[in-house]
Amino acid sequence: MATLSSTSSGSTLSRLHPNNNPSSVHQHTTISSSNGSNNTVSTTGLGFTESVESNPKAAWSKESGRVAAADESANDASRHKKIAVVRDRKSLDYIARTMFAGGIAGITAKTAVAPLDRVKILFQASNPHFEKYAGTWTGVFKAARDIHKTSGVHGLFQGNSATVLRIFPYAAIKFMAYEQYRGLLMPTRRDETPGKKFVAGSMAGVTSVFFTYPLDLIRVRLAYNTKVTPYMSLVRNIYNEPAGLYRPPHMAWVPAFKISNFYRGFLCSVVGMIPYAGASFFTHDVMQEFCRENIPWTLKPNQNRGLPDKNGDYSRPELRTVAELACGGIAGAVSQTASYPLEVVRRKMQVAGALDPKVFVGMWETARRLYIAKGARGFFVGLSIGYLKVTPLVAISFTVYERMKTALDIN
Repeated sequence: MATLSSTSSGSTLSRLHPNNNPSSVHQHTTISSSNGSNNTVSTTGLGFTESVESNPKAAWSKESGRVAAADESANDASRHKKIAVVRDRKSLDYIARTMFAGGIAGITAKTAVAPLDRVKILFQASNPHFEKYAGTWTGVFKAARDIHKTSGVHGLFQGNSATVLRIFPYAAIKFMAYEQYRGLLMPTRRDETPGKKFVAGSMAGVTSVFFTYPLDLIRVRLAYNTKVTPYMSLVRNIYNEPAGLYRPPHMAWVPAFKISNFYRGFLCSVVGMIPYAGASFFTHDVMQEFCRENIPWTLKPNQNRGLPDKNGDYSRPELRTVAELACGGIAGAVSQTASYPLEVVRRKMQVAGALDPKVFVGMWETARRLYIAKGARGFFVGLSIGYLKVTPLVAISFTVYERMKTALDIN
């Protein structure tokens, strides 16, 4: 079926193939002529959706969640052809691209803050050599100075190789899962609500933790040890710890396997991930929408309106890098505050094997001992360095992910 319509700015030819498969592709191409008129061609095939952005003076509309096109001036007669690709979320191509984008974002952010992460773990786990520095804003720098004196630059990045091995699949699964859960819970922009965004983020975080937790435990052990420890040697030591075959009476229902040594603190991690990932994705999305709707200068200049996808939604305008970093930073601070006490308990459980390899201590018992030893303040030890680390970590992670989405045509 073909439809030809004529407008004051030019003519539009739309050719629709009789294919209603949700994975079908809508290809829109806008070509500008020398007199300022636009010819728009829309074709439908299989695989993905392409739309051409046609108005660089577009403004984001709060009421409809779409881009409302402004009038074009005579100086804007000449246009560049630009293709934006909107892919089917359920396709393997989309999943692979989002996983790669998320993985790159994760390792970039983690490597940037690796020294802060090393010091934070030493504080959280109450390492006797560094506990004297905990609780002050300058303590992180003094601890980093001591590490540099004894172990050099390598000491500041100790455990980062394990971090990279863990964070790539972790971030890849997390961002991919978020896109999938978001597509299930919010198929169109009109379905988006704050609660659904929080749930999608929480589910994505729990999914990623389930698959990558052993790598996180190994990373924490490497960072906790003040002496350089070979990676495989540490893995063997953790696997052979007697606690894996022991269960206290209240945990008798948990199977006793040596592999469980790699899941110390797993339940606590899952519980903590719900507020952390949920608040992170929720706050980031809310801040992005706030910038688009209320702070025009945060948008990149000369962005085109394009054509809507099959749901009638236009592409969201991209934010400037400084705005993306600000949105991610705020998301990091909020999520860190919401989940920090559970993170401290988890770290305590993860390093418990290094202190007493024969005993497996549960989450509530670990929290009780921490409260008796240090009171409520003990659950917030290292929070200042947590802000210093997580704020840039989440900011860089979200910013790199958004840029990777654009580069891989999945924005």
